[in-house]
Amino acid sequence: MQQSGAFGAARAGGAFEPLAFIQQPHTGLRIVSWLFSLVIFGCIANEGYVNRPDEVEQFCVFNRNQNACNYAVSMGSLAFLSCMAFLALDAYFPQISSVKERKRAVLADVGTSAFWSFVWFVGFCFLANQWQVAKPEDNPLRSGGDAARAAITFSFFSIFTWAVQAVLAFRRYKLGVDSVLFSQDYIDPSQDAVPYSSYSGGDAPESPGGTGFYQQDGDGVFDGSAGYQRQEH
Repeated sequence: MQQSGAFGAARAGGAFEPLAFIQQPHTGLRIVSWLFSLVIFGCIANEGYVNRPDEVEQFCVFNRNQNACNYAVSMGSLAFLSCMAFLALDAYFPQISSVKERKRAVLADVGTSAFWSFVWFVGFCFLANQWQVAKPEDNPLRSGGDAARAAITFSFFSIFTWAVQAVLAFRRYKLGVDSVLFSQDYIDPSQDAVPYSSYSGGDAPESPGGTGFYQQDGDGVFDGSAGYQRQEH
């Protein structure tokens, strides 16, 4: 089943247009979220573990709480993969001809985006709290401070990029549902029109002047005011 404009995409089977794909608001937000997750993952994986000069073992820069660094690295990598998956889905979405499949894809977008917005809200609160209570003596050289602040900042921004994606996906869902219901309930007004009745031989057509009927009785002549009149011999 093909549906023109169903759930925010054109009729299936059209050619892929890279410029139109990039200009979609949800696609741009996915790219931004992809970059944010990459920054968070990279900052903690590369500079998120520090130690004192008299120590060999490295600890998490967030109050030496290993769970904080593990959370940031894990969520950053998973969000990165999620963005890649949905970017691929966005590119393939116009080729989906089934309205039901499009509906499932948009609902998955709504749920996933809302989930990641919540995840980054929790991550921001967790990382900010652990950074606030970190002891200066555990990191006298202030190593990894920029990486920690960057991870906290981009976690905060990620809350809103994913939340806006969820809102846009929900709007696409509502628009798609409304368009499908309209196409199912719509009745062509022409179907209610009274069909044209063809001329039947039993009724005499009215004369062009509207004053009488064509009448013909044997040998007669046409009178413009009263029709054919019989000619007297």
